[in-house]
Amino acid sequence: VACDYCTLSPEMRGRALPAGAAVDAMRRGRAEGYDAVSFTGGEPTLRRDLPGLVRVARTLGYHEIKIQSNGLLLAHAPNVDRLVAAGATLFHVSIHTHLEAAYDRMVRTAGAYPLMVAGIRNLVARGLRLRADVIITRETYPRLPDAVRWLAAEGVRRVDFWYVSLTDGNRGNVESLPRMSEAVPALREALATARALGVEARSL
Repeated sequence: VACDYCTLSPEMRGRALPAGAAVDAMRRGRAEGYDAVSFTGGEPTLRRDLPGLVRVARTLGYHEIKIQSNGLLLAHAPNVDRLVAAGATLFHVSIHTHLEAAYDRMVRTAGAYPLMVAGIRNLVARGLRLRADVIITRETYPRLPDAVRWLAAEGVRRVDFWYVSLTDGNRGNVESLPRMSEAVPALREALATARALGVEARSL
């Protein structure tokens, strides 16, 4: 997929760490006292060596091993099971928005929405630690309370709200960023909705 607000530039996509460099970085991190590591991207589940890198992180003694994903490849249940067996302890899934047409439009990939939903359901069904990332854009902010209700109905108990970032590859996409005065009332309602439903929600 290619989100319509993606901050990654083509130059950044060319800087993906080879496996050896990733392992070296994890070793340095442990030597410096870090006990949490996050595999992010781009999309880390596109890496065939991801389970191996997760296994190395576990062997090195990382307490928290996070996978930050769009969730599409997690629709294939064995992919989830391989990552958990390797040592993944936390999953963050960017749902962007909870509505199918809007989601596919935002990620510019027809048919992606059912895969994201299946990925969420696979994680929930296994009782794994899961946090949904909901992006606040001019298009999504009016529907934040409904997104919380949808996530709660799907069994997701933790939600983070992120304002769209105007950096790097997205720095010129000013129209995607709502004014805080516009978005905050919907965000407050979404946070209140989360509290009422027993969902832990944060605005970041």
